[in-house]
Amino acid sequence: MLELGVKLVIAYLLGTLLGSLILGLVRGVDIRSMGSGNAGATNALRTQGKLFGFLVLLIDIAKGVVAVWWLPAAVLPGIGMDPDVSREWLTAACGFAVILGHVYPVWFDFRGGKGAATVVGVVAALELRLLLPLLLTWFIVLLLTGFVGLATMLSTVALVVAVSILEPKNVPLLSFCAAVAAFVIYTHRGNIARMRAGKEHRARRLWLFRSRAA
Repeated sequence: MLELGVKLVIAYLLGTLLGSLILGLVRGVDIRSMGSGNAGATNALRTQGKLFGFLVLLIDIAKGVVAVWWLPAAVLPGIGMDPDVSREWLTAACGFAVILGHVYPVWFDFRGGKGAATVVGVVAALELRLLLPLLLTWFIVLLLTGFVGLATMLSTVALVVAVSILEPKNVPLLSFCAAVAAFVIYTHRGNIARMRAGKEHRARRLWLFRSRAA
């Protein structure tokens, strides 16, 4: 159990390395005081420009990949590999822990992003073919509605559906996807409230059924 605890802590700490806040420190800005107040790639793009947003996205995806692809199989000094720990469950747990760290970073007053980019990195490392339903659903919903938050939430729900079809007996993976979908919906509760109030920001340039003049 020592291996499980240590690796979950490491995965969480990896998650706390938010690209927007680290790069923001270098630039001398805190994007949580700008735009939507979120520390994710979308708000970074809106408030700091394309290059800044791209670098934030890259960092947030990369840490999800590292937490799942490297950490569960790593032999840590003084820790070793516990034969009683399921690699599948450990991998899924590390994936969730890195997302949790992104949303609630201990170094930044537990005010992080909403986990979308890190979810992409984790999913890519867990099961690459799941990226297709994840990204396709996100893109289609964004085109049809213009709501980034809604696209993000429904894309994680699509993950659960995809795993139920492709890997119905893979309980660790299915459990991870269900937990992530519930968590991402929770982190977007503010978006849900703004959509219901008609105040949510819309990506108008990508909205399929609006004219450019709208």
